[in-house]
Amino acid sequence: MAEKKDHYDDEVDVLLVGAGIMSATLGAMLQALEPGWTQVIYERLDGAAQESSYPFNNAGTGHSALCELNYTPEKNGRIDVSKAMNINEKFQLSRQFWSNRVENGVLTDPSAFINPVPHVSFGQGEDQIGYLKRRYDALSANHMFPQMQYTEDRDQFARMLPLMAQGRDFDAEPVAISWTDAGTDINYGALTKQFLDSAKENGTVIRYGHEVTNIKREGNFWKVSVKNLRNGDRKVTRARFVFVGAGGYALDLLRKAGVPEVRGYAGFPISGMWLRTTNQELVAQHQAKVYGKAKVGAPPMSVPHLDLRVVDGEQSLLFGPYGGWTPKFMKKGSYLDLFKSIRPDNIPSYLGVAATNFNLVTYLVEEVFRNFDGKMEVLREYYPEADPKDWQEVVAGQRVQVIKPTAAPRFGSLEFGTALVNDQNGTIAGILGASPGASITPAAMLELLERCFGERMIDWGDKLHEMFPTYGKSLKRDRAAYEEQWAWTQKTLGLDVERHLDGQGTAK
Repeated sequence: MAEKKDHYDDEVDVLLVGAGIMSATLGAMLQALEPGWTQVIYERLDGAAQESSYPFNNAGTGHSALCELNYTPEKNGRIDVSKAMNINEKFQLSRQFWSNRVENGVLTDPSAFINPVPHVSFGQGEDQIGYLKRRYDALSANHMFPQMQYTEDRDQFARMLPLMAQGRDFDAEPVAISWTDAGTDINYGALTKQFLDSAKENGTVIRYGHEVTNIKREGNFWKVSVKNLRNGDRKVTRARFVFVGAGGYALDLLRKAGVPEVRGYAGFPISGMWLRTTNQELVAQHQAKVYGKAKVGAPPMSVPHLDLRVVDGEQSLLFGPYGGWTPKFMKKGSYLDLFKSIRPDNIPSYLGVAATNFNLVTYLVEEVFRNFDGKMEVLREYYPEADPKDWQEVVAGQRVQVIKPTAAPRFGSLEFGTALVNDQNGTIAGILGASPGASITPAAMLELLERCFGERMIDWGDKLHEMFPTYGKSLKRDRAAYEEQWAWTQKTLGLDVERHLDGQGTAK
């Protein structure tokens, strides 16, 4: 070993970079599986869940593909439901893990992080209506998309979505919706904090205001350099396993660690903006999440939607997101982030994406120059009588889309999703990309356990099946298993009882 132990400030079994939903979930899993392992979390900001996991930096949809139309593309007149099925199945693992942690007292208040909210798909004009009907036909008979309904009737539309019906000229442009009451709204910030509160009580050390500046391998350990941003002090921690859940900074840290699996990878930052209202008269008339179709060239994360949000017991509406661009890799990052990320090995990836994604570039330029009045015009496609006095702009979270290296002639492929990267020894791993990331975190962490701790999976088998009763089963094929776990999670998470807010905005 290159250095003696006393040259290190700390030595731990597990070191987690970032205090968001990814690190919180993995830490909770490992604490359940190996309670004797020591854990430390380093977070550069002054609190938990301040970046992508912060509730107003994301849509809080609980992505289960119930309403998101970009998960069901149409190919040659046929609706492809494979991605929707996969995402839905992974989200059921999230519900199972959260339910198990509720039963074990780790998560103490489900109503603080998950609430039932109908998920609605919205089509305007004959082309979108035809697509929406074909999508409904393809999904409604499947047991993983329960109680889906469809209508083109304007009166039923008005009863379901009264805010969106106000001032709408149904004769000028017909509309249709499909929906299910099985959807949820999730506050990933509150979920993260409940996980971390329990972790701290069980011995995990959490250091806020500490930035990981470097990661280097030393024998069978990782030497992790950390800077205290409050006083400038520096320390070094030695860890057996490192997870990089640092959002947009994950790629840079994996590069510093010399992980060959990220060679050629690059990141493309995309920012966003919401319009938000807290006018309770409007909120009361829109108790749903409504997703439409994205414009040509728009990234999937920019699919327009008008959402009910339940955050800290208060309801509001969000519309957007409006696309934007900044070279920052984090909302609270540096304008130099993009330029620092450029390396000789990923230049072809950047050039390949620039050459093949002209529509995306055009879309982002248009969005950057869209003013408040322009944003209101887009909102009126959903809520025709929207009054600017009721709405304010809110900056959404920063996302870094993964650019994967590919062979000529493309060289780089812009990926819209979540990618898990680990070294061949399984001693370091990280998460890259964006949506549906938070919603399927437990499934991603299960994959991490299989890749990085494969030799322990048999010993962990009983505990894993307690956390994930359907682990190893195909919910897509096993209807009985799906329905059994659905009933259990509905009850445990309190989703089978009516919830409402009283006059003070307190959940009851």
